[in-house]
Amino acid sequence: MKKDLFPLSRTLSLSLCLKQDKPCEPSEKLDLDEWKKVMKSGLQEEVSETVSEPKELSSLAAARETLEMWRLAGRAVPENISEEQLKTFMECPSKSAKKKYLKYLHLKEIHKKNDKRKLDEKRERRLEAQDQASNTDETKKSPFVCLWSSTMDRAYNWRAAQSMIFGQPLVFDMSYEKEMSVREVANTVRQIVMSESCNRRSVDPFHIHFCNFKDDSLYHREFIKNYREAWGKLLITVTDQCYTEIFPKDKLIYLTADSPKVMKTFDHDKIYIVGSMVDKSIKTGVSLARAKRLGLETAALPLEKYLLWSTGAKNLTLDQMMHILLTLKDTADWKKALEFVPKRKYCGFVNKPVKDLKKTLDLINTLKLRKGREEVEKQFAKNYPKKYKVKQK
Repeated sequence: MKKDLFPLSRTLSLSLCLKQDKPCEPSEKLDLDEWKKVMKSGLQEEVSETVSEPKELSSLAAARETLEMWRLAGRAVPENISEEQLKTFMECPSKSAKKKYLKYLHLKEIHKKNDKRKLDEKRERRLEAQDQASNTDETKKSPFVCLWSSTMDRAYNWRAAQSMIFGQPLVFDMSYEKEMSVREVANTVRQIVMSESCNRRSVDPFHIHFCNFKDDSLYHREFIKNYREAWGKLLITVTDQCYTEIFPKDKLIYLTADSPKVMKTFDHDKIYIVGSMVDKSIKTGVSLARAKRLGLETAALPLEKYLLWSTGAKNLTLDQMMHILLTLKDTADWKKALEFVPKRKYCGFVNKPVKDLKKTLDLINTLKLRKGREEVEKQFAKNYPKKYKVKQK
């Protein structure tokens, strides 16, 4: 083996000794400076990787501390925040952007909590309803309740059957299908169903007639939806004839809110007609025009005579009319009957004559308008000397 030594050089030559006494030539040359650079760079990368991890951890911890400080200061900060959200928070360019991002996360968290709370409440309500239904089913299955309900049903049916022979007729005019929408017809039928059940449970029920009733009409379909199999078992009279063909005209009275004639007393010999109509648009004069075309007597309930009417139209629902007519039939007391008028529509019952009330209302209106204040005060003092005294100058 032959070694070549190069003076003043920092290279290391590695040679392989070849056989047959051939000289050895350097096959690889490693530069020491390059080797040192590579080794140093590798160490620096390892050190930087090990150092960067605690730097990131320290920055996340600092961001969490700032969030905790802001939460204690009362700012809108979410309670739970993930690392990704924290990183996006740290990447925000300005303080206002960070505040907006935290506020967004806070609101998002509140919405999630509210949705969860609503779902829990809905689940609790459903469970309570199931418990109540199970309890009611258990009570319904009890023999005493079954016997009581069946006995009362027989009594109600017996009264309704007697009313069909001896009872006073009450007519529902079913000729207003074209005047209403499908939704209004469904609402009308619902009110008639409640009226029929109220009439069946009364002491002295009416003999209900459905006149101008056509098969396969909207009324018919809605009645089948509500009654189902019981539709054919109802103790009422259903006919496609007009009431003028069944009853004498001199006994018919059409009840309508648009009538100029006010009903004073309930007449047991008359046959009252109620229009089967619910109009949310309040088309005035439809039932009155129909009654006039047929030459029938009309009447309106004395609402202004007994009630201090405040707001709304004087149209009542069909079940309210049934309650009022049944109470008048049994007691002949208008105050007791008009208690079924919704209380939102009137302020109270009239305790004084209507003329005096109109006078007082006119005086109050003139006082509000500040016209002839002294004369009005004197007139008011004359009408009510005990309650009001004129101020003497």
